[in-house]
Amino acid sequence: MSKAKEEMWGEVDGYITATIPHNDSALKAAIEANHAAGLPAIDVSAPQGKLLHLLALITGARRVLEIGTLGGYSTIWLARALAADGTVVTLEFSPKHAEVARKNLDAAGVGSKVEIRVGAAADSLEQLVRDGQGPFDLIFIDADKKNNPVYVQWALKLARRGTVIVVDNVIRDGKVVEENSGNADIEGTRAMFELVGREPRVTATAIQTVGGKGYDGFVIAVVTGD
Repeated sequence: MSKAKEEMWGEVDGYITATIPHNDSALKAAIEANHAAGLPAIDVSAPQGKLLHLLALITGARRVLEIGTLGGYSTIWLARALAADGTVVTLEFSPKHAEVARKNLDAAGVGSKVEIRVGAAADSLEQLVRDGQGPFDLIFIDADKKNNPVYVQWALKLARRGTVIVVDNVIRDGKVVEENSGNADIEGTRAMFELVGREPRVTATAIQTVGGKGYDGFVIAVVTGD
């Protein structure tokens, strides 16, 4: 992909963000805090964060599950879409990332709506099922891509008819089409596609995206069966 194309995508993202209100001071502060703490710059973009916010509003979500917190930027978007008694349960492997996220969430005024569970996501998901914490209305999966099939399987156990499941970073700069790539993230993503494609309980599609984060995309699925 040419550098000029990528620069244009970033410019368009900047235009969208400037003309349709997206980042406010709290969201900007969260990104700055993540950078200062040395977290990887892999947060969703502002338009993508707004999309998550809109999906939560459209579905009337009251309980949201996020797999992959990082510094809490996307978590803020999700939490802001919920009513005062709404809850986001977000799962993060790194204690350091969770600590940064907690500060960002509290600073953004949504800390009381968010529970952060630290540890391997598969373990945390199993515990949520054991504790009877489902169903969730919206589930956002944005963690280590090699385990995407595992996360989708657990998500289905924590869902109900009507639950929306979003899986981020599924196009992998177009490399998702590569068979036998030897790349664990690509292979995990392909396995997730195959799982979703044959799962009778969901209706799904995938959308390719371009923007400041490059060429990628997401899967969006709705649970339509029991």
